[in-house]
Amino acid sequence: MFTLDRLRALAAVAAHGSIARAARSMHMTPSGVSQQLAKLEREAGHPLLEPHGRTVRLTHAGRILAAHADRLLAQLAAAQADLADLGDEVLGPLRIGGVGSAVRTLLPGALATLVAAHPRLTPTVVDGEAIELLPLLLNGELDVLLIESWANRPLPVPEGVTQRQLVSEEVYVAVSEHHPLADRDTVDLAELADTVWACCPPGTEPYEALVQALRARGVEPDIRYAVAEHPTQLALVARGLAAALIPAMSRDTAPPAVRFLLTHPPLRRDIRAAWLTRGENPPVRACVTALTA
Repeated sequence: MFTLDRLRALAAVAAHGSIARAARSMHMTPSGVSQQLAKLEREAGHPLLEPHGRTVRLTHAGRILAAHADRLLAQLAAAQADLADLGDEVLGPLRIGGVGSAVRTLLPGALATLVAAHPRLTPTVVDGEAIELLPLLLNGELDVLLIESWANRPLPVPEGVTQRQLVSEEVYVAVSEHHPLADRDTVDLAELADTVWACCPPGTEPYEALVQALRARGVEPDIRYAVAEHPTQLALVARGLAAALIPAMSRDTAPPAVRFLLTHPPLRRDIRAAWLTRGENPPVRACVTALTA
């Protein structure tokens, strides 16, 4: 096994052309450098130096190993610099998870700002629902989440997770232009007793919010289409197959044949950034700042 001290000695001889000059650069005695190189030769199994006049020069094996030593030492120096910068500089991986509508609407601009300001930052993104993402945050597999919380069903967040609100928005009932209530501005959820619904799958926050909102008005929901993405839900709505609860930020994905009605009682959804309090670091702070800018 090659030690770093011995590789440094070889790299110094290659850079300075002699053992004496290499020793001065390393603040060692020439005999100390010679001892390091002798041990390195035994480890390498090849002669690394040969006489050259009154000094020495690297053999072919010595030049090969010295080139590797240069790369290893440069990589080590870069690692030490990165660790020294961790207190201040925004660099390294940033793992983000978020609900689809927030990833589509809020995240691209924030990521563009982050990458431009911090070129050594490496963000990655996965989408999903809070029920899937929160365990990944708690396990340290994600750094920042974009999660949703509905006013009629606030999202329970575990202790040790910090949140910051990014958006608070109205939620609409989306219906086909041919729906009997399509010309209304507002609809009482109690009027939708015979409605077929498209919604995110069971267990997700949107599903539970829809179920609770309808049951609070005495309506048992008929959810036949369990699809995660709002654009797909809206495609079903446009064909008159279902209604859907659609937050304001997803209205722009609707086909022309969709109409949006405010609800009575009103429904709202919040989008929040969430991160482990103990895991707050410069990349996380920079990400939250970009999202709230």
